[in-house]
Amino acid sequence: MRVLQSVIRTETAKERKIISVSVKRQITIPQKYYEALGFDNEAECIMREGGLFIRPLRDTNGGEFSEQILSDLISQGYEGQKLLKKFKEYSSAIRPAIQDILDETESFIQSGEGRLTIDELFGSEE
Repeated sequence: MRVLQSVIRTETAKERKIISVSVKRQITIPQKYYEALGFDNEAECIMREGGLFIRPLRDTNGGEFSEQILSDLISQGYEGQKLLKKFKEYSSAIRPAIQDILDETESFIQSGEGRLTIDELFGSEE
């Protein structure tokens, strides 16, 4: 758990940017973040512990892993219909695996382990 806490602290404390909220409750994602995180037309917004977490909306059906899955299966010698069958099997297993990771993460957050103060998360303003 200490390694995970360290990673969370390191990854989230790297950069901070103040953005404005319009009268219509709209925000603009800084271009640098937009491009670095691969945003497109939609974002996922999650409310957690008095804050919002906004991230690019991703297709979690395995599409983002298609190239790696195909490469691995081809290197194992699959081709034709056998390749297609194995690809479908591997792709369908990704969503449940990701959901398991998300569920474990949510449990970790809810447990309060690794809870950080704002200063610990972003550094003090001094």
